[in-house]
Amino acid sequence: MRKLKSRQIDMCNGPMAGKLLLFALPLMASSMLQLLFNAADIIVVGRFAGKESLAAVGSTSSLINLFVSLFVGLSVGSNVIVARGLGSRNHRQVSRAVHTSVLLAIIGGIIMMVIGVAMARQMLVWMDSPADVIDKSTLYLRIYFLGMPATMLYNFGSAVLSAQGDTQRPLYFLLAAGIINLILNLITVIVFQMDVAGVALATAVSQYVAAGLVILCLVHEVGPLRLRRKLLTIDRNTVVQIMSIGLPAGLQGIIFSLSNVLIQSSINSLGSTVMSGSAAASNIENFVYQAMHAFYQTDLTFTGQNYGANQPKRVDRALLYCIGFVVLVGTVMGVLVNIFAYPLLNIYAPGEEEVIQQGIIRLSYVALPYALCGIMDTMVGSLRGLGYSVGPMIVSLIGACGLRVLWVMVIFPMDPTPENLYVSYPVTWIITGAVQVVQYFIVRKLAFAKLERQLAEQAQK
Repeated sequence: MRKLKSRQIDMCNGPMAGKLLLFALPLMASSMLQLLFNAADIIVVGRFAGKESLAAVGSTSSLINLFVSLFVGLSVGSNVIVARGLGSRNHRQVSRAVHTSVLLAIIGGIIMMVIGVAMARQMLVWMDSPADVIDKSTLYLRIYFLGMPATMLYNFGSAVLSAQGDTQRPLYFLLAAGIINLILNLITVIVFQMDVAGVALATAVSQYVAAGLVILCLVHEVGPLRLRRKLLTIDRNTVVQIMSIGLPAGLQGIIFSLSNVLIQSSINSLGSTVMSGSAAASNIENFVYQAMHAFYQTDLTFTGQNYGANQPKRVDRALLYCIGFVVLVGTVMGVLVNIFAYPLLNIYAPGEEEVIQQGIIRLSYVALPYALCGIMDTMVGSLRGLGYSVGPMIVSLIGACGLRVLWVMVIFPMDPTPENLYVSYPVTWIITGAVQVVQYFIVRKLAFAKLERQLAEQAQK
């Protein structure tokens, strides 16, 4: 029992700032390690396989994110349901959520794998992938999608663990998988000359390592989070609760990914040099984004537990602290990335001056104002922790996807340059984030009024 307590964070009592950081920092490190899977792919192919291979791997990221977003969103639903159950001490609800989540991850991962392998080339055709990279992109995607069941299992499993404050063990699991991924990358590309197939295979294997470790952890867990094979089932009520929060979150992720796919298609129309520069810069940007996104996940979980415990003031405090941390992290990292843009991009495309310059252009438009995106996401985390997920999805549909589609269709053709594409990001962040702030004040009042009614009804019974 002592070990169990040491892995938990008491989110509902005591000082909050230190606990938020204790929760967020391992998440931040975990997210960056996960990014290293793709970064290692891009760096290795960029150095040892050439510009076309770099473009082939880098240009698939938005398409991969499109598929992953739905099931990552569903894992958000699992996190909130488990966190609420822990906050209200409803261990039966927690156990049902754990077993339903794991089975959903397995089924969803298999479905995604089949669709991805079968449709890889056609999806790249729809994205206007250039003829000189489409064959390599197709091969990379098909092998990558073989690892999707493992990716889903890891995301759902780590979401369950983080609901009780355990963000350290998922970090250790990713560290082990990341080391394996890097070693296999070097062996398959340099020794066996497997090009993009090698880095895709290395990524898939490392994903199965991470998934196996997180499932093993749940099997040996003590308390309501313990995973038992005989209890694996799809509980209808739990699925409805997970879907009510996770499905809109997943659809919102798809919305963002669709808009990014649309922008990627426009980037593809500008040639392989712009594609390569954008791919390298996008990979660097992701490190800034994931550092901020850790506070979205932190606020989501702290809000879920404190809402379950009926503590509105702690919900507000968690949000304010997380926004402050996001602004600090996003601003500092965005500035540093731009200061060191040339040497960072040179890691991905050594000696490719035109590629590097294209990457610098993107970083100045996207990475520098990235704190705006972090504020927007943190607001969404609090809304979802309160159990309201449809509203943020609708706002994102209009504010992010709708405006970006309009931008690509109307404004970009007037001046078809990379700069004109990239500026659409900060514009949509500002508009969408402002609406989310207004939405939070409305939702918070409704959510706690609803909870008070439920508690009153339970007391009468």
